[in-house]
Amino acid sequence: MTEMTEVVIDIDLEDNRWEENLPSVAKTIEQVKDAVFAYVGAHEKKEFLQSEKPLLLHVCLSSDGEVRKLNRDFRHLDKPTNVLSFANLDFADFGSENDPFPEVDLGNIIIAYETTKKEAETENITFYAHFCHLLVHGMLHILGFDHLEDAEAEHMENFEKNILADMGIANPYENFE
Repeated sequence: MTEMTEVVIDIDLEDNRWEENLPSVAKTIEQVKDAVFAYVGAHEKKEFLQSEKPLLLHVCLSSDGEVRKLNRDFRHLDKPTNVLSFANLDFADFGSENDPFPEVDLGNIIIAYETTKKEAETENITFYAHFCHLLVHGMLHILGFDHLEDAEAEHMENFEKNILADMGIANPYENFE
């Protein structure tokens, strides 16, 4: 594998309850980022992963109220959800010589605290494990993965399971297979 470019994470902590349930939130985000980018870099040919410019990714740890507003405004679903991803990268135009920015802004991931906590309790898994799964899922969306069609859903789900396994986290789909 060729060496990947630097990936910088910008963390916006909108809800302090995140730190109460995940004391090492910044460290956890960095670990997930490292696992995702290493795995994707080893298994997919993504031109932007070898960019000379640093990659920038925004992670916002928010609340159900804020995520509900975003979900309503952008997806026309007036309810909270666990994670939203907004990719900024236009893969077709990547590498344009006219790009004036000093970094490649990959996009934004927003995770809702209450929904994450409730789902972890319902699924009888740790808050940490569920948060890591949601963050892996969001990062994969930012990197161009999706789950609209069965084949791409299976591909993305396999990436999620393998990345989480590399982190020592059990298969989140185990009870649904």
